[in-house]
Amino acid sequence: MIIGYLRKANINIDYKKQRALLQQENCIEIVVEGEQLNDEEHQLDQLIHELKEGDKLVVPQLATLADSIRSLAQLLEKIHQKGAFIQTIDEKIDTSETTKYELLDLVSGLANFQREKISEKTRKGLHEAKSRGASTGRPRKPDANVKQALSLYDSKKFSLQEIKEQTGISKSTLYRYLDERN
Repeated sequence: MIIGYLRKANINIDYKKQRALLQQENCIEIVVEGEQLNDEEHQLDQLIHELKEGDKLVVPQLATLADSIRSLAQLLEKIHQKGAFIQTIDEKIDTSETTKYELLDLVSGLANFQREKISEKTRKGLHEAKSRGASTGRPRKPDANVKQALSLYDSKKFSLQEIKEQTGISKSTLYRYLDERN
């Protein structure tokens, strides 16, 4: 069965035109997200859940399906596991036809690429911050608090909870300073 899907996410989209495009693709059913929206579940999730092997989901463009590459990859994986296919009108993608590459593999690769680029930018930013002398990581507790926590601990009159409440030094931080001291 060929099923069309639209999402009312952008007020600038001409839904009549998109619906007509889906009808030209011989969609037997056209689901429009937002027309009968149920707070508990989105129509796309329900639609994918109901897909059967050999079904084809037709959308105007990939952006209709997801807001991020990672979400798109997960969604395409679900469709693939069902034995169903995806077709996009704008990008002219049809996974029911044999191609040189699998769309799922491509999108998964793009998701990994995006994740790696974000990680690379983060590492580069941290390195640049360190080279400028900026401290990275969690701020250290003030030395006065640490000294007070150690003296309260040494007095053996206070529980760890009481030390934490008075100084703001956690049990694990206190033990780390005790290990450094010994």
